[in-house]
Amino acid sequence: MTKDEAKVYIDSHLKNVNLRKHCYAAAFVMEALSKKLGGNPDDWYIAGMLHDADFEETKEIPEEHAKRAVEWLRKDGFTNEEIISAILDHNYENLNMPEPKTLMGWSLFCCDHLTGFLVAVALVRPEKNLAAVQLESVMKKWGQLAFAAGTNRKNIAMCESKLNIPLSEFITIALSAMQEHHTELGL
Repeated sequence: MTKDEAKVYIDSHLKNVNLRKHCYAAAFVMEALSKKLGGNPDDWYIAGMLHDADFEETKEIPEEHAKRAVEWLRKDGFTNEEIISAILDHNYENLNMPEPKTLMGWSLFCCDHLTGFLVAVALVRPEKNLAAVQLESVMKKWGQLAFAAGTNRKNIAMCESKLNIPLSEFITIALSAMQEHHTELGL
């Protein structure tokens, strides 16, 4: 599967435009993380793009989330097991699986909630765009636990122990990737 095919795949499986944009953001961040961590940028992008393909069907049954997407992918002939593992890894806690064993899996797990947090930070700014967001404003909001209360900050912060990337650097990588693709994200 190519990057373009992954985007078509996600667009065909998700009706919610904001959920699609979340997948796009995860793809852009994963591609940037692959460059930092020595992964295959296309594979990491595809993992980020496809990770929530089943979310509209499984949002109320978290123990099924990611499993259904993997079933669809396999049925459609997708065979890249590293990507499949990363997709499952991003929901390993709800799937009662062991912790991720790869950098790709941990990267997807750690960046999943961060993309939404960064969008939330952008949307509370007067300009309502990613270009206006700086690390300092993200870190200020990070400390305000009532802000974007649904964000799992613990999972994001695991970037330090699992990827050996300090939180501020991890956020900077994600923010820069999303800013670079602000047009596709509508921000």
